[in-house]
Amino acid sequence: MQLLEDRILRDGKVAPGNVLRVDSFINHCMDIDLLEKLAEEFYRLFSDRKVDRVLTIEASGIAIATLVARLFRVPLVFAKKSKSSNIPDTVYSCPVKSYTHGNVNTILVTRDYLKAGENVLLIDDFLAHGEALRGLIDVVEQAGATVVGAGILVEKAYQQGGSDIRARGIQVESLARVAAMDDVTGTVEFVKD
Repeated sequence: MQLLEDRILRDGKVAPGNVLRVDSFINHCMDIDLLEKLAEEFYRLFSDRKVDRVLTIEASGIAIATLVARLFRVPLVFAKKSKSSNIPDTVYSCPVKSYTHGNVNTILVTRDYLKAGENVLLIDDFLAHGEALRGLIDVVEQAGATVVGAGILVEKAYQQGGSDIRARGIQVESLARVAAMDDVTGTVEFVKD
């Protein structure tokens, strides 16, 4: 999506360690007008699907997933990365490795919030190695629900995650697909469709 690519080129920063920082407009300080337009694009891309729930993982995907869920007029569920006192023992769970944080979190979704037979749209801010998305898919499958697609804001297309998920037959729609980045020059190149 040209709108997002242009914003990444203007305000994104390439940091050492293959990190694309979009925190000034996507996932720390949020440009709500931009996020609304991106949510509308996800709605357009998946509007032919029956969606009963939108599912994301805490925390950076929550903002965009909220706006998408609102457009579909369905509940948003987010997988928590740690158990707290308000989460019952009856949960779906899956370990997920975070390359950004360098650790493994066991994501949790209370069983009351995902039901067998539901159609679930996954939404997240980034897709690189695909660990978070695979974890969300696993949780949906544990519930006996169906993943109807995955909407991603930024995909690092030079890493394997997106290809792996698509090979499973899941429709993945990424609004910006990064082909290459260089932290020395600060350049970002996008996949040309």
